[in-house]
Amino acid sequence: MPLPKMPTKPATMLLAKDYPKAEPGKSPVRPASTQTDTELEELISGQAVPAPKGRARKKAAQAAPVLAAVPAPARGETQRSAPATVAKLRETDAEQPHPAKHKPVEVNVKSSTSRRADKSGITKVFVLDTNVLMHDPTSLFRFEEHDVYLPMMTLEELDNHKKGMSEVARNARQVSRTLDALIANVDDDAIEAGIPLAKLGNKDAKGRLFFQTKLDAAPLPDGLPSGKADNQILGVVRALEQQMDGRAIVLVSKDINMRIKARALGLPAEDYFNDHVLEDTDLLYSGIVQLPDDFWDSHGKDIESWQENRNGYSSTFYRITGPVVPGLLVNQFVYLEPKDGDSPFYAQVKQINGKTAVLETLRDYSHNKNNVWGITARNREQNFALNLLMNPECDFVTLLGQAGTGKTLLALAAGLAQVLETKLYNEIIVTRVTVPVGEDIGFLPGTEEEKMSPWMGAFDDNLEVLMKSDGDAGDWGRAATQDLIRSRIKIKSLNFMRGRTFVNKFLIIDEAQNLTPKQMKTLVTRAGPGTKILCLGNIAQIDTPYLTEGSSGLTYVVDRFKGWGHGGHVTLARGERSRLADHASDVL
Repeated sequence: MPLPKMPTKPATMLLAKDYPKAEPGKSPVRPASTQTDTELEELISGQAVPAPKGRARKKAAQAAPVLAAVPAPARGETQRSAPATVAKLRETDAEQPHPAKHKPVEVNVKSSTSRRADKSGITKVFVLDTNVLMHDPTSLFRFEEHDVYLPMMTLEELDNHKKGMSEVARNARQVSRTLDALIANVDDDAIEAGIPLAKLGNKDAKGRLFFQTKLDAAPLPDGLPSGKADNQILGVVRALEQQMDGRAIVLVSKDINMRIKARALGLPAEDYFNDHVLEDTDLLYSGIVQLPDDFWDSHGKDIESWQENRNGYSSTFYRITGPVVPGLLVNQFVYLEPKDGDSPFYAQVKQINGKTAVLETLRDYSHNKNNVWGITARNREQNFALNLLMNPECDFVTLLGQAGTGKTLLALAAGLAQVLETKLYNEIIVTRVTVPVGEDIGFLPGTEEEKMSPWMGAFDDNLEVLMKSDGDAGDWGRAATQDLIRSRIKIKSLNFMRGRTFVNKFLIIDEAQNLTPKQMKTLVTRAGPGTKILCLGNIAQIDTPYLTEGSSGLTYVVDRFKGWGHGGHVTLARGERSRLADHASDVL
C-alpha cells in the first residue's frame, strides 16, 4: 500500500484523494495488540463476556493469616474478590497471526482453601516461611486485611542467616528490626492476642501479627525427620488447623518442594505472588505494534504532516487520529509492511494527546550509510533498537531477546559511536550479575576489572567483531584502535554500586534478568546528568534462586517504564548469530 504524498508546506492538510483507497472485498481488521480483552474473548467464544477490570498485573498474594479463637466475621463488601482464575490470550505473532493457537489459559494462583475463604468473605491466616521474609522484607505488610503467623522456626532461621554482607543477610536483618519495632512497648498478653500490623504506619496492613507462643506441633507422618526446619513448620500449620477449626490456614513459601510436601500432606500452600509484576509473561510489553492494513484509510482524516531536522537528519512527523491511538504508548514503535511490495512504514510514537498521536518516521540503520561503528541493522527489531540507542533524548533503554539476537553487539556499537565519535558520553561502563551457569571456580586473583574479566567473555567476543570492522588500518592502526577502545570501557562489579553517581556515562547492565527489583532500583538510581542506562537480558535464562520470569527486575523495569517519554523498550525476535545457532534454538 503506498504511503501518503509528502506535503509541500509544513503542517499542510492532506487531501482525501492523496490517500489510497481500501481494496474491495477486504474488511479492516484491527491487530490483536489493539483489541481489548473483551473483544478477544468474544472472538474465540462467540459470546459476550464481561471485560476484566484493572491491569494485567494483579496482586495474587493479597491474602494473609489471622490467629483468633473463633472465625472472623464476614468482611462483606470490604473483602476484595480474589482473581482465582485469569483467562488471558497470548499475543499474536507480529507478522503472521495464528488464531488457532489462541486458547484461554486458566491460571490458578490460590489454593482451594484460600478460594473458599474468599467466597465466604472471611479473613485468612497465612503462615510465612523464612524464604518469603528473606526475599521481600516488607512481605509482612503485603497481606491487607488478613493476619500473619510466624512460627518459632522461622525466627530461628532468620537468626541463622543474619550474618554477612549478602542481600539475603541484609533482608534478614531488616526483618528482625521490623519485628523488634512491632513488639516494642507491647505486653506479653498483647503478643499472644496479636499485634496490629498497622502500628508502624502501614495503613494497608489491617491484619495482626501472631507469633508461635506454644512450642507444640501436630505429629507428621512417620518417615519425615522431625528435626528439619521445613517439617517443623508443616507441623505448626497442621496444629493451627486443629486449634482453629473453621479458619483458613495457608502456608506461604517460595520453596517449591516445601509447597509440594504441604499439598501432599493435605495442607494448603501458596507461592508468594506479591512480587510478581505479571502473571503471564506473554503479556509483557514488547514496545512494537503492527498497524492494520487499512491504517491510512481509517486514520487519514484530518491528518497533518511536517518535517523537522533533529540530531543531524531530517524526520517526517504525522499527527493522526483514529481507533489505534488509544492503544499506543509514548516511544512505542509502529510499523506497516504492505503485502503488495510497496515501501514499509516504520515510525515511533512521540506524543499522545487524548485521541491524537504524533508519529515520527525512523532513521534507516539497515542502510550502510547509517552504520553504527560499522554495524547495520539486519532486521526490523534491530533497526528499532538502534533508533533508541542512538537517540540522545532516550535515557533508559531495555532490550529483551533470546541468544543471538544482537543485544550486546548493538549496545556496544552504539556506545563506541557516541563515546569516541560524537563524544556525547565520557566512557562506557559495563556490569553484570556474577551468577555462574555451572559450578563456581572459586576466588579470582587481581583487581576489580581482572576479577570481572571472566564474566565479560560476551563483551570481549563482541569487541573483537567491532575492532575488525576497519580492514584498511593495518596492524599498527588496529592495535592503536584497540588500546583506545579499551581505555574507554570500564568493567565494574555490582557489589560496589551503592552510593555512586555516574555523570555522562554509557552504562550497560548485562544479564539484567538475574537482578531483583530492589537491585534494579539501586542501579537505575545511580544515573546522574547526561547518563544513559541500557538493560540487556533474556527472561528465559534466569539463574538466581527465587526469581521467575514474572518477578525478575528486568520485567519490573520494562513494565514500570513503558510510556515514559525518555525511555524505550524493544523485544528482539529473530536471531542473527548464525544458521547453526538459529537452528539450535529451534530444535533443542
